[in-house]
Amino acid sequence: MDPLRMSRATGARGPRVLLTGATGYVGGRLLPVLERRGVALRCLARRPEFLRPRVATSTEVVAGDVRDPAALRAALSGVEVAYYLVHAMGGGGELWEEERRGAQAFADAAAACGVGRIVYLGGLGEGPDLSPHLASRQEVGRILRGSGVPTLEFRASIILGSGSLSFELIKSLVSRLPVMITPRWTRTGTQPIAIEDVIAYLEAALDAPLAGSEIFEIGGADVVSYGDLMRELARQRGLRRRFLAVPVLTPRLSSLWLALVTPVYRRIGRHLIEGVRNPTVVRDPRALERFPVKPRGVSEAIARALAREDEAAPRTRWSDAVSAGAPDRRPGGRPPGPRLRDARRARVPVPPERAFRPIEQIGGESGWYHADLLWRLRGAIDLCLGGVGMRRERPDPQHLRPGDALDFWRVEACEPGRLLRLEAEMRLPGRAWLEFQVEPDPAGGGSCITQTALFDPSGLAGRLYWRALAPLHAWIFAGLLRAIARRATG
Repeated sequence: MDPLRMSRATGARGPRVLLTGATGYVGGRLLPVLERRGVALRCLARRPEFLRPRVATSTEVVAGDVRDPAALRAALSGVEVAYYLVHAMGGGGELWEEERRGAQAFADAAAACGVGRIVYLGGLGEGPDLSPHLASRQEVGRILRGSGVPTLEFRASIILGSGSLSFELIKSLVSRLPVMITPRWTRTGTQPIAIEDVIAYLEAALDAPLAGSEIFEIGGADVVSYGDLMRELARQRGLRRRFLAVPVLTPRLSSLWLALVTPVYRRIGRHLIEGVRNPTVVRDPRALERFPVKPRGVSEAIARALAREDEAAPRTRWSDAVSAGAPDRRPGGRPPGPRLRDARRARVPVPPERAFRPIEQIGGESGWYHADLLWRLRGAIDLCLGGVGMRRERPDPQHLRPGDALDFWRVEACEPGRLLRLEAEMRLPGRAWLEFQVEPDPAGGGSCITQTALFDPSGLAGRLYWRALAPLHAWIFAGLLRAIARRATG
């Protein structure tokens, strides 16, 4: 009996479902769909404080990592359906090995807890010369199936949707470059699928008949190339673009090129390009027969993605995912030890709500108010070092929530009208935060803004880094606070 029917037979509210990857691009889209289904939903998150403000009151959020057997056993206890949507897009050999170890730990815990089925979203592609990235994704599927728990694995190619990696890549290229160099990888055959259709398949997997483990290849209605996607997006945007084909451009050079003109980080761009050297076309059409999903074509998928971006900020973006930033360096909370700090204070003759407004609108297209060119330069240096660089888009231009990506920061805490704390995701010899607090001025008639930069150095290199940049930091941070005060009173 499938999990949904079993729950109905026993009178339960719905199947007990565990969702991993709820702070990611796909998991974040699936989350509200499962909540509307009325399932008893539990989410596993490394940073639960980021996720709790985004879920319904009926959804349980538990802290844990897929590599932690004890946390997994607690999260999977009583679960009938487990979605495994954890994926390190910016990984390399070491991180992919960690990903495989996480999958093994999840598989073992699911089997020990008697989970009814696992649902996994992997990558489409075949052949002995698969890229390391695609091979790692398919290896995760093999590990999950090897658990003995019935596993339903979907394999998808490019996902098209507002905020998706592939869509943002082609949108940035088409928007910024009137003449585009198109290396060989832009002519490889692929079968893109709309994010709405991916979510429809994942939802249908909740109660689809499943006798054992199965793999389903899913794709949209059209087989195209990256070049075709660029041309279609240019057509829908009304942009005239020229495409110059070149015989070869190595993945390394292509990734550097992408990092300069698109939001794609260099390391992610390289993995993406290595992956599209293989055709990713559906060879087995059984998914169309087994699931009540009629996939959209490329033209409709792009039109919907553009419409969603015009209406409002995307609900989720690939770059907002916690896994798309710096590695998690919080094994047990903030590390102990003396912190270096730069604290400054300014008084403004406006109430706290007004004083906080320019703080909450900082970054993204608004810039950093003072020495913005230097902030951009720091982002460019970070890209060259393999970091996240200066992401110029915000989830919302007016408001921030814990977990939001903000240029090379992550919002750790945000209390409107009172507090904003950002944690750095750029490459650093230590950990850094930038915090703003706004309180009523005890002298009366206004507000007091306290701006604090904190740094936990990693050994001698970290301390030398902080000391060497202290004069520049003093100028930048002092100017930033003055600019915030001007905007608050302007």
